[in-house]
Formats: sequence, structure tokens, C-alpha cells
Amino acid sequence: MKKYILFISLLSCAQAFAQSPDEALRTAWYTQNGSARNMATGGVMGSLGGDITAAHVNPAGLGLFKTNEFVFTPGFNLNNNKFNFRGKDTAVSKNSFNYGTIGIVFGTPHNTNESKWVSTAFSISVNQLANYNNHVQFSGYNNFSSFTEQYLEELVRDRADTNAALSNYIFGSSLAFRTFLVDTIRGTSGEVLGYQSMVPISTGVNQSYSATTRGGFHDIAFGFAGNLADKLYLGGSIDIPVVSYQRDLTYSETDATNNPNNNFQSFTYTEKFKSTGIGLGLKLGLIYKPQEFWRIGFAIHTPQLMSFKDQIRSAITANTESYAGIRTETSDNLNSGNAGQREYSMITPWRAIASASYVFREVKDTRKQRAFISADIEYVNYRGSRFYAGNSEDAVAKDYLKVVNSTIKDYYKGNLNFRLGGELKFNTLMFRLGGAFYGSPYADKELKANRILATGGLGYRNHGMFIDLAYSHAFNKDVVFPYRLNDKPDTFSAQGGSRGTIVMTVGFKF
Repeated sequence: MKKYILFISLLSCAQAFAQSPDEALRTAWYTQNGSARNMATGGVMGSLGGDITAAHVNPAGLGLFKTNEFVFTPGFNLNNNKFNFRGKDTAVSKNSFNYGTIGIVFGTPHNTNESKWVSTAFSISVNQLANYNNHVQFSGYNNFSSFTEQYLEELVRDRADTNAALSNYIFGSSLAFRTFLVDTIRGTSGEVLGYQSMVPISTGVNQSYSATTRGGFHDIAFGFAGNLADKLYLGGSIDIPVVSYQRDLTYSETDATNNPNNNFQSFTYTEKFKSTGIGLGLKLGLIYKPQEFWRIGFAIHTPQLMSFKDQIRSAITANTESYAGIRTETSDNLNSGNAGQREYSMITPWRAIASASYVFREVKDTRKQRAFISADIEYVNYRGSRFYAGNSEDAVAKDYLKVVNSTIKDYYKGNLNFRLGGELKFNTLMFRLGGAFYGSPYADKELKANRILATGGLGYRNHGMFIDLAYSHAFNKDVVFPYRLNDKPDTFSAQGGSRGTIVMTVGFKF
């Protein structure tokens, strides 16, 4: 964890709100989303095909289309979060609208007398890979560390004088210094010997963290696939990832002793953060039928190159009682009323998917197929995320991001995800079940994290129209850090709870 701590100590040099390993995980660790059929079967789309979601998983699956199809997938999320912070349990819920794959596929059959290519297909679709609408909230008693200690580390490390403390850290330490939450330690002749926090850590404080997040990670895909003799399917897609993320954060510490004479009653830190990004990536895949009933698939998702723009506004209100009273300072006051801004680039991790399916009565006419069972194994190189400065001449930002990238390699690891699902078909009606396991992206074994999915759904197909319903229940386990320090072990909240997702796909063949 030492390199992670080192990047925190450089935070002020990069405007105190720039990229961190946590930011990298938003575009890497997510569960499978897509059409209701795909969701109901646990997200197994590596070797099945015949669904528009294939463009976002294994584009070779588009090669099974020989007709045109339009699909629309609205949905709804039900977040039920549970947190345990320093022995205290908190529960909070947040519901939001969601969507799966929306788009159109054009399947074109060919004259097999002239070519071995039975058909080709082209698709345009959009899919929400991750939904950021959520609420994280926890609180607890702490007599070991304080949020303000990160400001002390910053000022002491930089050997900052009072002028620097007042003006050089406008999104963090300067706010704390101007509100007397952090103040100087002076010698007998008035010289600055160091800095101190007014928070009485030894007698304890009640800490509270609340963050409301909004937005999503969206994937626009232009897919193409070909069908060679109904035996081999090859495909690819050009992807445009689009990210919109907002976080409203409120963090506070309150004196646990209610002592009116210890120069501290409380402080509150607020932050409004916004990040938008767009990029470019590529997915390639194949599906092969070694025997009539079997399908084997493989796909690789190249790293996506993304460009981001971030904005931040922050403020601190502190009550140091008789020491300085109630003081408030904002970054707007120190930045001419403007939000802090930064532009940078990011490369997301690559991933690979291997899959196998067994289709009962595998025939060209899909109406005669009676069932299938399918499994995917997905590898994601979470430690492969990298940040790059938007301005190549910004030496400070470049040095900072080098440390962040080195920290990512130490903080995360590559890991496997497993998905299993199946379908049973009775003429026009289909019944589906599935499940999935997403392993932890963290290298530190003390950070317990995984996601387990249980899924199911129904489908109806008749006369060129279909309606699918699905429910996915995700059991989540993760960690949330309210702050990180250099000189002490970091405190964090263990996150549990679940997310229920309801989706419906309506489609038409034409």
C-alpha cells in the first residue's frame, strides 16, 4: 500500500482532486448488462449469439442473424446498501431507472451457390455497462484517525509557509487552514514550527460520510459479423464508450465528548464532483461449431482510449468554539467563482472471454431448438488501467500520474468472472435461469469484495414480435474509504447489501 499512500501525498500538486485508483475501477468492475434474455441467463453471451447484446460481448454472435431486428430494453434498479463502519451498521436504499441494449440489427442472407458465406449482419446499438445512481452512507466513532490528518501530511511534507497554506491548496488544505480547522504551531519567536489539527482525536470524534452518485457508463457499438457455412462465425465491433459521473459528497466530524472548552465542536466538508468522458475501443470474436450441438466462443476486448474532463467545487465549515468560532471557506472564493478543472486521458483494462454452449436440437431453424445451457469465463486485467496528462508539458501532472499508475499496478490484480445460464423453450414461451460470480479486483486480501448474481426470466416469441422479462439480484461486497493517510493504517467501511435489476426487452423482426 506504500505507493498508494505516496500518490495521496502528491495530491495537492495535481489540484487535490485528480485521478486515483478508485476512479479507474468505475470503468472496469461491473456486472453484465444487456437485453432481458441476456440478463435472465446470467449474462452468458460469449458463444450463444442471436442476440443484439452480442455486439457488446462477442460480436461474432451477430453472425447468427439472417433477418432484421429492432430491440428496446428499459429497466429499473433497486439498490439496498448495507455498511459497517467501525462496528456501526447503516442501511440505505436508492432506486433508479436503468436500460439495457437498445438498437437495430440488419441480417442479410447470401446465395450459397456463389459464396461460402451464408449471411452477414450489421448492428448499431447502445448498452449501459454500469449504472452509477447510488447512495453511500455510513457513520461511526473513531479515536484513531481524522479526515484532517491528510491536510497535515500535505502541509508538513511541502514545508508550506503560511502564504502557501492560505492559497496553494484551494480544494483541501487551504480551506482547512482558513477555517482554523488546521493551524500553525509556532515557536517562542513566532516562527512556524509545523501544523496541528484542532480535532481531538485521542478523545474521539463521530464521523459521518454521505455520497450521492449519478450517471452511467454507456457503450455505443457498431458491429459486423459473417457466417461461414453455419459453422464458423467471425465478428467485430467499433465501440464508443461514454461516461457521465457526478458525486455530491458530505463528510463531517463532531466532537464525541461535547466538551465546550477543547476548541472543537465540528466540521463539515462538502464536495461536488463531475466527470465526463468519451473514447474508442474494439471488440473481436469468433464462434465455432465443432459438432452440431456445441458452440465454442472466444472474444477479446481491447483497451479503450478515453478522454476525460473533470470539475470540482468544495467547501469546509468548521466550529472551533472559542478558538476561532464558526468559519466557512469555499473553493469558489479562492478560484474566482470557478470550478476546478482538469483534462486527462485514460486507458481501460483489456478483457478476454472464453465460452461454450450446448444447444438441444441445434438446427438452422431456431424455432425448432428446445433448450440450451451456456457458460462464460471472463478475465479482466484490472491493474491495466493507466492515466495520462492532458497537457504533455505539465510536468507536475505527469509525475503525479506516474505514481497513480504505479499504485494501480500494486493496488489491483487481474481476476476471473464466471457466468452460467440456460433456457428451456416451449413453442412460443421460454423459461430462463442463470447465475454469475465476479471476483475481487483488489490485490490486498484484507479488502473483501465480490459480486454474486442470481437471475431468471420469461420470454414470449410469436409472429416476428418478442417480449422478454428478467430479474437479476446481485449480492454485493466491497469497501469504501472515507479518506486515506500516509502515517496510519487506513480506516474503511465494509459494504454489503444487494441490487435488484428488472428489465424488459421488446423486439420486432422485419
